[in-house]
Amino acid sequence: MAGPTTAQRGDSKSGKSKLRLRTKPRLKPESRPEPQRKSSGSGPPRPGGRRLPSRRTLIVSAAAVVLVGGAAIGALYGSSWLRATQVKVAGTEVLTRDEVRDAARVPLGAPLISVDTDTIAARLRAELPRVDTVRVERSWPHGISLKVTERKPAALIKKGAKFVEVDAGGVRFATVDKAPRGVPFLAVEPGDSKEAAASLRRFGPDRLRREAVRVAAELPAAVRKDTRTIRVRSYDSITLELTGDREVVWGSGERGAEKARTLTALMKAARGADHFDVSAPSSPAVSGS
Repeated sequence: MAGPTTAQRGDSKSGKSKLRLRTKPRLKPESRPEPQRKSSGSGPPRPGGRRLPSRRTLIVSAAAVVLVGGAAIGALYGSSWLRATQVKVAGTEVLTRDEVRDAARVPLGAPLISVDTDTIAARLRAELPRVDTVRVERSWPHGISLKVTERKPAALIKKGAKFVEVDAGGVRFATVDKAPRGVPFLAVEPGDSKEAAASLRRFGPDRLRREAVRVAAELPAAVRKDTRTIRVRSYDSITLELTGDREVVWGSGERGAEKARTLTALMKAARGADHFDVSAPSSPAVSGS
């Protein structure tokens, strides 16, 4: 049998070529989006990836806080160890510690947390006028601390055979049998002049007494220790009687610091003088040998 002719072979090749041309090109596989990961929480995710606590967690936490707080309160009030059994006193000078303890009346044996420190402080100031300030503090586990500051006498008022102590604020806080050293006497003695009578009517003896105490508090230390009597005749007439028969005319209680500086300078400049007038500190006067 004869083989295919040249034309037939050509047609065959042509057919294969046509078949190749009709073959569809392979498509590249499309990239599939990655599936989203499901959140394990029940609620929407918060910014930063933090989740809100569940309701059960909140309830358990609140119950724990209540239990811990209740246990702490029970320990503070019910513990036999956290009770007031000691009272410590500090700061006394004239008063004794026993006097302060007795006046404070701390409820020994009571839970320390229940002791009313404000009431104790008010009681001390009311029953002991010598107490100027007091600080009452709990000293754990079973103590109460009382820190007092006593008033200091700035002047004395003679009352029969006794002496009344007056502080720098004009408060008469104690009556003593013996006059403390270095504290001047205070004498309010309005004169018979019309000016003195008018001053007494206008200000009254208590105000005049306070003015004298004000002068005493502003005296230089060296002058204060030599002052024997502060004599008040009117609001504008206060004089100091010093040791060595010296006298200082002070005037009113106003401009006290300025008068004190002027008096110090005068005493240094005229050591032998016995009369000093600082009632007008800008133009003082001095006299005597």
